[in-house]
Amino acid sequence: MNFFKNKKTSSASVQTAPVAIKNDYPFKVLEKSTACSNSELKLYKVLKEAVPIIDAAISKILRLTGEFKIVCETEYVQEKINRFISDVQVNACSKGVNNFVLSHLNQLLTYGTAVGEIVLDDFGENISALYSASLSDVELKTDSNPLDLKIYRKKSDGETELIKYPDLILISTLNPEPGCIYGDSIMKGLPFVSNILLKIYNSIGINWERLGNIRFAVTYKPPQDAGERAYSKERAHQIATEWSKTMHSGPSPSDFIAVGDVSIKVIGADNQILDSQIPVRQMLEQIISKLSIPPFLLGLNWSTTETMSTQQAEILSSELEAYRRILNPVIRKICDMWMRLNGIYEKYEIFWEKIDLKDGVQLANARLLNAKAEEIEKRIAAM
Repeated sequence: MNFFKNKKTSSASVQTAPVAIKNDYPFKVLEKSTACSNSELKLYKVLKEAVPIIDAAISKILRLTGEFKIVCETEYVQEKINRFISDVQVNACSKGVNNFVLSHLNQLLTYGTAVGEIVLDDFGENISALYSASLSDVELKTDSNPLDLKIYRKKSDGETELIKYPDLILISTLNPEPGCIYGDSIMKGLPFVSNILLKIYNSIGINWERLGNIRFAVTYKPPQDAGERAYSKERAHQIATEWSKTMHSGPSPSDFIAVGDVSIKVIGADNQILDSQIPVRQMLEQIISKLSIPPFLLGLNWSTTETMSTQQAEILSSELEAYRRILNPVIRKICDMWMRLNGIYEKYEIFWEKIDLKDGVQLANARLLNAKAEEIEKRIAAM
């Protein structure tokens, strides 16, 4: 047997991937671009700024996700890696892997895809910093093999350049569709609902501007006498001048005196402002249901029962656990890179802070009832 024979490298082949067919006719097949367009990124960014409740909900998710720590087999390695996690530079003005994870999650929730980078020092021996990349500066592609991800950096001239060290890139996606590289934003489906909500708010502002800043309609009816009618134009001009002086008299009150049949009415006084409470609440319910945030966490005093609020807290806890599962591979990649660079090969676990959205009194009562039940079972078993 020839032990020095070169081994063949095996590569995985995906059977369900689309097959590239050469087109002999002049018209090419139109395909949907897998890249995340800048217009879509701007849309989600503007949506957070235009609807404050969306920004507040995402901020609540980021804060409730909590922090994590690394538990290793030996205390020395555990202390060293946790010191790295708390002291590593993040972007230009932050420190700590927890801050990088929150920035990564913010980008993930907003745009559906988050990209980061592990920055090494000049010698390539230590992790110098962690950088959160903008999706407008990066493009993700695949070739004939959809499992082979290619990461490109965009240049100022519009061309793209392949990343030399893809092992240093951190990528996360949120609920990607089958066959797609990029994930879906948590705000997917909200632009239509938010557009209706903004129209209602805009109309409310216009109506209050019109009715709050009162406009008057001054009507002068000239008399039937033909001789008096000849001076109707001059008298109308005098009435308009005097009315203007009265309205611009400042804080001191001023009387308006006119001769003849003059009537003054407030413009829009007969109109009734539409009740916006029901349609606004309907739109907000759609937004909150998509964001999976209980209304009471956003300051909305909607009627709810104790059981319903408990169930909402449990649903939010499951959502936060799902986000943590998405972030765990990013944390592991950072920790694995740090261990390899420091020559450490040791198993470790990621422990997150406990999510506690329930009432402490209820938890204490539940523990008390469980303790009583265990004591009764022990007494029965001892008899």
